[in-house]
Amino acid sequence: MEDKKLDLVEEVEQEEEKKEVQDGIASGIENVDISDEVRSSFLDYAMSVIVSRAIPDVRDGLKPVHRRIIHGMNESGMQPDKPYKKCARIVGDVMGKYHPHGDSAIYSTLVRLAQPFSMRYTLVDGHGNFGSVDGDEAAAMRYTEARLTKLATEMVRDIGDETVPFVDNYDGTEKEPSVLPSRFPNLLVNGSHGIAVGMATNIPPHNLNETIDAVIAIAKDETLTPLEIMENYLPGPDFPTGATILGRGGIKDAYETGSGNFTLRSKAFIEETHDHRKRIIVYEIPYQVNKAKIIESIVKLVKDKVIEGITEVRDESNKEGIRVVIEVHRNSVPEVILNQLYKNTRLQNSYGITMLSLVDGAPKILPINELLLEYVNYQVEIIRKRTQYRLAKDEARDHVVVGLLTAISNIDEIVEIIKKAATPDEASQELASRFDLTDIQTQAILAMTLRRLTGLENQRLENERKQLEINISKYKEILSTRENIIEVITEELLDIKQRFGDERKTEISNEIASIEDEALIPEEHIVLTLTENNYVKRMTSDTFRTQNRGGRGVRGMNVYEGDIVNILVHTNTHTDVLFFSNLGKVYRLRGYMIPESGRVARGTPIQNILKNLEKDEQIMAIVPVDEYLDDHFLFFITTNGIVKRTAISQFISIRQNGKIAISLREGDSLLDVKCTNGDTLIGLASNNGKMVKFHESDVRSMGRTAAGVKGMNVDDGGVVVSATTSLEGDLILAITQQGYGKMSPAESYRQTKRGAKGVLTINTTEKNGKLVALRAVNGDEDLMIISTKGTIIRIPLTQVAVIGRNTQGVRVIKLDGRQQVSSIAIVPHEEEEEIIEENEDLLEDAVINDNEEVVSEETEDEKEE
Repeated sequence: MEDKKLDLVEEVEQEEEKKEVQDGIASGIENVDISDEVRSSFLDYAMSVIVSRAIPDVRDGLKPVHRRIIHGMNESGMQPDKPYKKCARIVGDVMGKYHPHGDSAIYSTLVRLAQPFSMRYTLVDGHGNFGSVDGDEAAAMRYTEARLTKLATEMVRDIGDETVPFVDNYDGTEKEPSVLPSRFPNLLVNGSHGIAVGMATNIPPHNLNETIDAVIAIAKDETLTPLEIMENYLPGPDFPTGATILGRGGIKDAYETGSGNFTLRSKAFIEETHDHRKRIIVYEIPYQVNKAKIIESIVKLVKDKVIEGITEVRDESNKEGIRVVIEVHRNSVPEVILNQLYKNTRLQNSYGITMLSLVDGAPKILPINELLLEYVNYQVEIIRKRTQYRLAKDEARDHVVVGLLTAISNIDEIVEIIKKAATPDEASQELASRFDLTDIQTQAILAMTLRRLTGLENQRLENERKQLEINISKYKEILSTRENIIEVITEELLDIKQRFGDERKTEISNEIASIEDEALIPEEHIVLTLTENNYVKRMTSDTFRTQNRGGRGVRGMNVYEGDIVNILVHTNTHTDVLFFSNLGKVYRLRGYMIPESGRVARGTPIQNILKNLEKDEQIMAIVPVDEYLDDHFLFFITTNGIVKRTAISQFISIRQNGKIAISLREGDSLLDVKCTNGDTLIGLASNNGKMVKFHESDVRSMGRTAAGVKGMNVDDGGVVVSATTSLEGDLILAITQQGYGKMSPAESYRQTKRGAKGVLTINTTEKNGKLVALRAVNGDEDLMIISTKGTIIRIPLTQVAVIGRNTQGVRVIKLDGRQQVSSIAIVPHEEEEEIIEENEDLLEDAVINDNEEVVSEETEDEKEE
């Protein structure tokens, strides 16, 4: 019973206590609208993130965690000349003393400060695995070691001279600097990136030399505009991974407004291997881009057939630098593939700039001139405070030294005063009264040891006082004007530049970021060759140097058994090239799309480029076309003498898969195609040495698929082997199988109607062989001849004789009995650079006398017509 009463009393007491607590709580409760509370609390959180975590200070370019790491390492004596210390110890010290956050956040920041691919100028010297540009993680902090770099000591230099304010740490047990002296402009030099609440900063790194030059310039002339700074001192960002900035517009926007963006492109070049294959070598990549992921993305693009022509991707990077090798298929154009890689991978990357930093504790976006001025003003304050501190220190020391010198010069009397004094205080008062000394001076005298009475010590004090007076005068001079302080800043910055400056790594190009494949291909003159077995290749036109007539030539390409060179055309990489086949089809490519090959390379099977070619289809004509005009025409010639004229505008829609260009009769095949302007004379020549000349208007304009009309009568068993036009010149050049040739005036060929048998253009004999090619020329060009074994010779036409029609010509190229002339091309003249072989037999005698043949020519003309 008694126990029950006690339990009841206890319950009553507990209820009373509970009620008292509830009443107390209720009295302290304040009703608040939850939206207002969330708004207020979120703003507090946002400001904390902005000011204390994510945004750097404009003065030293550091966020709190970076600042605390550098200060903590400096306080722990981790100088560049001292041994490395474990990163775990650094992280522990920083976390315990200054940064009450997770160890992983501190360590990841420490790692980044040591990464040469993240920092333009590293502030931490790391020892061990600190990660890689492939995204590899750093080793655990218990394995890695670190210390400050020499440049990092410039961040904390003069910190002991009362240059920066110190504040309590998070628990009030330590002091930490609210900002570092930062004796170089770290915010611009190393940049910064951070995401706060509702805002973000992304300041790119810059070259130390250029940034210091800009700081010095604006310190001396504060009216400098962003454009003047950009043009004369600071052209743009400089990333640790190099690469190329495309265009200056984005940089200009960022420097003028504080915000902008530009495109950053990898650096690469095309390398030719020993077997004449091409490969792309990437040796610099955009900032903050993962190299391994780039390679993965390239492999995926190849597997998905987004990009074709890549056979292998290898990473050959080592400690010397980045080297990504992209092997290209022999039939592909590496420049085009590289452009596709730029478009589809992070080999080309957009970089946005937001120059947001804390100015007087508040976030602010600054243009480049204001950002530089903020740093200059901060350094002026640093130098002023440092100088004031040193002035006060030296003045205090000078005051003591004056007292000591007074004591030494009156040592006997001073000793007597001290001996007679009952206490130190009495001695101090007596000395002050007798020699007019201050309490500080008398205390220094009383603390003076007997050895200070020696003559050497006396001289040392005299020298010290002189130096102190010099220093005091200098400090006062510095503090007298802002210009003097600026001069000190300039001297110290130039010293840092001299010790730590280096060359720019990132190039700045005027090239636009978005370009088509063709824009990557240099516009240059090229020579296209095509063999009978349809091997095509592209070479630059200067591959073959000019030689004298009669030279043996240089090896133009390797010709395999049963294959001869049929066509040689001079054109441009940016010109449309129409390919006409013996079956009357037409295909179109751009000049650069034909794979480039070396002079002695065989080339590429054209079936690998024009994939719709039939098994027995041969390309007979290659026609470059710059413009598709209604009043310009393509003139078709077949081996049976059939011709057709079609407006060139009807071929504008031709693609790589081909279309019908002319309908052929049975037993006929397309021989050649020429460009005309509507008022062109056409010349057709047969292998029997005859030529017919008529006006193109004799052939009406027809549709693309028309069959054509008779242009030359070849009923005598011959076949048409060549065609030419008056647009090409006023001299007729004829070349025979055995390398003989000549030029005759075009006016000596009578114009007839189409369908005639023609007149004699060259005597064809066993010695000079059948007619191979005929061209209209001006006489000031160069002639390129290819033999059936691939030998090429290039000679000026001025070395080819101009003689009558009814002659067999002179030797132009020396051929042995196993080869003949395959084709010719007329190209612009180039000055002779090298004579490969001295000319032999400069001009052989004409076979017959020209004067005698002029009469016989007229008779022959009458007979043939």
